[in-house]
Amino acid sequence: MFGMGWTELLVVGIVALIVVGPKDLPVLFRNMGRFMGKAKGMAREFSRAMNDAANEAGVSDVTKTLKSATNPLGSAMDSVKDAARDLTDFDPDKPDAPKAPEKDDLRKKIEATTARKEAEKRQAEADAALQKAAELEEAATKKDEA
Repeated sequence: MFGMGWTELLVVGIVALIVVGPKDLPVLFRNMGRFMGKAKGMAREFSRAMNDAANEAGVSDVTKTLKSATNPLGSAMDSVKDAARDLTDFDPDKPDAPKAPEKDDLRKKIEATTARKEAEKRQAEADAALQKAAELEEAATKKDEA
């Protein structure tokens, strides 16, 4: 409370008992408790009013700026965390996501190239299958002739 331990409070209580007397001591403690309660309430109200005034004046923004200026590593990490949060929230199929025409053209070229390569691969597989079937048929006709 005031930096007083139990022993100091005990000494104050014994002195109050001797000075005030046992009859008026409970009334004194009750009045002291009310006074302390009112003082704490006033201090709490004053502190709340000062915090509200500081928030309205933008002191919290200034303190945040000063803290980031004194701790550049912390502010850099905060920036990295914000960027990572933005990337995890990114949705490329979102209708309001901006699309550059160059990206659309590039995407179409990539899709066309991929489709062409897939068609060429399938054609090569089909040609290989036809050639193998022709070889098997030729081997079968040679076997029948022999």
